[in-house]
Amino acid sequence: MSAKKPALGKGLGALLDASSSTVTPKSTAVSSAKEQKGEGGTTFLSISQIEANPFQPRAHFDKDALEELKESILLHGVIQPITVRKIADNKYQIISGERRFRASKEAGLKEIPVFVRTADDQTMLEMAIIENVQRKDLNAIEVALSYQRLIDECNITQEKVGERVSKSRASVTNYLRLLNLPVEVQAGIRDEKISMGHARALLSISDEKAMIKVYRAILDQQLSVRKVEDLARRMKEELGVEKKNASKGKLPENVLEFQENLSFHLKTKVKVVQDKNGKGKITIDFSDQEHLDKILNLLDN
Repeated sequence: MSAKKPALGKGLGALLDASSSTVTPKSTAVSSAKEQKGEGGTTFLSISQIEANPFQPRAHFDKDALEELKESILLHGVIQPITVRKIADNKYQIISGERRFRASKEAGLKEIPVFVRTADDQTMLEMAIIENVQRKDLNAIEVALSYQRLIDECNITQEKVGERVSKSRASVTNYLRLLNLPVEVQAGIRDEKISMGHARALLSISDEKAMIKVYRAILDQQLSVRKVEDLARRMKEELGVEKKNASKGKLPENVLEFQENLSFHLKTKVKVVQDKNGKGKITIDFSDQEHLDKILNLLDN
């Protein structure tokens, strides 16, 4: 693993200590299992001793990709050990490598090479998310949900998330904004029916019904990103959004970022108005008393 460590980015490399990635020959590993199953080094464990990661951020495993991996394992074995933690006598939980574990089970393997690590729930969550996000086959919604889990469950900022996964804060923010889209549109992104470019264009439409209408038009008419951007621009004009946002365009960048972040965390529209002297006001929309109570609770926390 040490030879590959730079490719892991700052996050996983910091969470996993440096170890040799060479798999110990099975006969040697099994003979020294008692010494190695505690922590550190590579050993073999029975498939039946290992359970899935309850913090696994990946919601979908591509069947074709798993089949290809199974065929590879049947030919070459498991080249890279999975990483596990011990949770009880003869019981282990996957930290990273669930695809390899699933493919190994499908291939009929009885044992699999593992690294045994010590990890509490939060560290395990971070490891699982970072390992998955750094892969190329997560869909954009899974990435966004993973970032949100890091923020909510590990109590870190968007900037820290960026550091963990070697992405800019702006990139993290762009992914998180996808979670503001209607469920139908999120499903389209998850199923790769529309691209990130389409999603960004849709986010510029403030009216949810209009947004869904454009989303369905993308599917029905195979609209390009540029076409959607033009359509969104016209719809904004029809809805009068551009006029309402005239003052927003003059806001300093840090104030605009604050407005967007507050709107995201409160799950409602937030508007900041500021005059040339810096004086202004913040308006937070709510639909009823229950909605207001939720917002107040979020602000208190």
